Amino acid sequence: MRTLTKLAAVETKLLVREPGAVFALLIPLFILVAFGGGISRGDTVLVPMATTMAVGLVGLYLLPTTLATYRERGILRRLSLTPVRPGSLLAVQLLLQVVLAAVAVGLLLGVGVGVLGARPPAVLHAAAALVLGTAALFSVGLVIAALAPNGRAANGVGVLAFFPLAYLGGLMQPPEHMPAILAAAGGYTPMGALRLSLHEAWSGAAVAPLPLVVLALYAVALSLVAAWSFRWE
Repeated sequence: MRTLTKLAAVETKLLVREPGAVFALLIPLFILVAFGGGISRGDTVLVPMATTMAVGLVGLYLLPTTLATYRERGILRRLSLTPVRPGSLLAVQLLLQVVLAAVAVGLLLGVGVGVLGARPPAVLHAAAALVLGTAALFSVGLVIAALAPNGRAANGVGVLAFFPLAYLGGLMQPPEHMPAILAAAGGYTPMGALRLSLHEAWSGAAVAPLPLVVLALYAVALSLVAAWSFRWE
């Protein structure tokens, strides 16, 4: 336990110094503040979009880049020769990335609801969507980390995956302004399902099970793919 605590402390320091962690916190917050002046009180759109973006940046960009870089540098292989197993490092990293995503979401909620006057969400619905959405987007990142040959490749693939998923998910253009077929398809992407479920939580609509089921399926299926294909070195 003491070894894991020390490992968590070291990884926390490294994460705090990582520029990507700062971007994941500040970019969605900047977008929220930049466009927040034009939203009406009780808005139910902008905060769910920014929240989905924050979780997506951590899951698709920061997580796979970090894990693939550790494998590329031989850190996971060297850990296999110590009392700290490589799986412990992965578990610590996943936990820290979840905490980072939670901090980003907390900032967005505080600014969006507390400062800009956006409508607060239905807590249980929003919590379920965030848990499943984080699991789904992190599972995409784990697949990228498992298959990418190095950190640079994971970074590139994560960025390339983020923008199409963000567009289809309705983060770059309102779904009602998109071609109907793309808007419909976007609801079955991880970002689209998360944004839609969060929008329902913010708007007070009845809980629609389909987006939550989509997120759960992504989380389970892609986690299994990542576990099967992950290479330690």
